[in-house]
Amino acid sequence: MTNSPTTAANQMWGGRFASGPDAIMTAINASIGFDQRLYAQDIAGSRAHAAMLAATGILTSSDAEAIGEGLLTVLSEIEAGNFTFSTALEDIHMNVESRLKDLIGAPAGRLHTARSRNDQVAVDFRLWVRDQCDAAIQGLNALMKAFLAQAEAGADWVMPGFTHLQTAQPVTWGHHMLAYVEMLARDKSRFEDARKRMNECPLGAAALAGTSFPIDRHMTAKALGFDRPTANSLDSVSDRDFALEFLSASSICAMHLSRFAEELVIWSSAQFRFVKLSDKWTTGSSIMPQKKNPDAAELLRAKLGRILGATVALFTIMKGLALTYSKDMQEDKEQVFDAADTLMLALAAMTGMVGDMTANRDVLATSAASGFSTATDLADWLVRALNLPFREAHHITGTLVALAESKACDLADLSITEMKAVHDGITQEVYSVLGVENSVRSRMSYGGTSPIRVAEQVARWKTQLA
Repeated sequence: MTNSPTTAANQMWGGRFASGPDAIMTAINASIGFDQRLYAQDIAGSRAHAAMLAATGILTSSDAEAIGEGLLTVLSEIEAGNFTFSTALEDIHMNVESRLKDLIGAPAGRLHTARSRNDQVAVDFRLWVRDQCDAAIQGLNALMKAFLAQAEAGADWVMPGFTHLQTAQPVTWGHHMLAYVEMLARDKSRFEDARKRMNECPLGAAALAGTSFPIDRHMTAKALGFDRPTANSLDSVSDRDFALEFLSASSICAMHLSRFAEELVIWSSAQFRFVKLSDKWTTGSSIMPQKKNPDAAELLRAKLGRILGATVALFTIMKGLALTYSKDMQEDKEQVFDAADTLMLALAAMTGMVGDMTANRDVLATSAASGFSTATDLADWLVRALNLPFREAHHITGTLVALAESKACDLADLSITEMKAVHDGITQEVYSVLGVENSVRSRMSYGGTSPIRVAEQVARWKTQLA
């Protein structure tokens, strides 16, 4: 007799239930609409489990072989798009197992020996998130190389450095680009650290208490590329901190992308003209023919909202759950799936924009000289040359800035007579520190903006990213 979907679901649950679920219960209970993305991890975990059951004598070698081959057939059907997912079968685990039974018959029923869907989904999800960490690390490497190429090309290009979005001091384009390399490197290290912590295998924890069967959890852990099995069965099936770490790292990374996206929006405006974005990453206006909108950057700026929202959602899901598994945890995956997709798209788009953008060197240099950006250099010179206390030098410099502002000129345009009227000790030597090129060249401290220091950092990062 052919089983109806409801009957099939009842058989999966066992003899405890006399009737099938209500249609609405089926709809709210099913996760196959999204957890089918775990098919490859689910099948890999099942094949490792079957091989271990055979090695420990729990399954016959013939049953294990049939299960292994049958699972490969299921995998090929899914990858070819020839697999029909059933909502009545709830999730990816039951869908795969049901199809396996169609293919190989009774041995399929032995696959679930010494495991539960609780440890099964825990290992599937952990494998999937681990893969996403690897993908994020690769994406970050590509983006860091794009920023590094910009830094190397403009190691000595002068631009304004900002605080409060006001001109502060001259810096180099290369130095500004390397700031993002540093941020992204920390992002990469967070994914690397998270991957190390999550690389323990929960398979074999069963429902929550482990199993009485003589399984070999170290064997399955090794087969699936884990460092070791998890050490506590309760913790194994009940926590999703590995997913929260991935989301947290993704949120910080997306925040960094959003910050540079904001700079691109500002820099590409007609008022700044610091950079030109290629046609690949901009759009036009339906009514204003002159417009070239940085839509890709604006969308990237917004992507943090989705990723951070997913992070908050999963924290909220997990915050009140007593040990061990609760059905609430079925709501973990959609958040992580969406955040991972969003992050990878954002990394790829930002890599494209950074690689294509063209800096307007002349505009950067002109802007670097505006807003009295060398005022700090003047104050530092007063300290060095005249041995003045910095606070006094700060006051003298502020007076000279006010004078230059009243005359609508720059500090370098003030005459030596005008400067001496403020402090008699000022000499002609002061003009040597007032040019923006001189300013950036003087910033030789480690981590400073001097082109020499920038070139050193570029060389260091090229070696690390090679």
